[in-house]
Amino acid sequence: TELINIGYARAAGALSELSGHQIRLEVPSVDIHRIKDITPILQNVIKGEVASVNQVFGGPVAGNAILLLDKPAALLLNRLLTDRPEAKDLDGAGREVITEVGNIVLNACLGVFGNLLQIQVTFTVPSLQVENVADILSSITVEEQELNFALMIHTRFHLRTSDVSGYLVLILGVNSLDRLLSELKKWEEGSLA
Repeated sequence: TELINIGYARAAGALSELSGHQIRLEVPSVDIHRIKDITPILQNVIKGEVASVNQVFGGPVAGNAILLLDKPAALLLNRLLTDRPEAKDLDGAGREVITEVGNIVLNACLGVFGNLLQIQVTFTVPSLQVENVADILSSITVEEQELNFALMIHTRFHLRTSDVSGYLVLILGVNSLDRLLSELKKWEEGSLA
């Protein structure tokens, strides 16, 4: 949670600069679930179409990072960041805005993992999908890795007088989760010393 919070502070700064408005990201709640359990959990909290920004990352810790926003949240975030009139769908410009928000949030979090844990993390270019949760999660793959676990991170974006809720999901294989937990333990011991 502390590492994600550091990443979110960086992301909030970048989003505030981009939008010209003060944006805060709430301290996240973090849970680990088996991959088979994540779809029903997310379907209970995110209904209907979802805007998801997906970014594959590699290195000693590899997987998929996904920012998920339900459609009303994505539309509201788009409107608040751009001062454009309210829309019923994400048009080309709206998709670019949400992709950039996802890029900022995902890179900030994954970058903090890499920097503080002193591991090399590489990223692909993020992509945006607008589908239901089950279809989004069923399309996730990481080359030659069996995906078993998901780190599910819930947060809220606070901007102006509105709150936008979203989920960041990191999908990892067993080896990547073991390595992440091992590196986190080292980091925690080092920060306490």
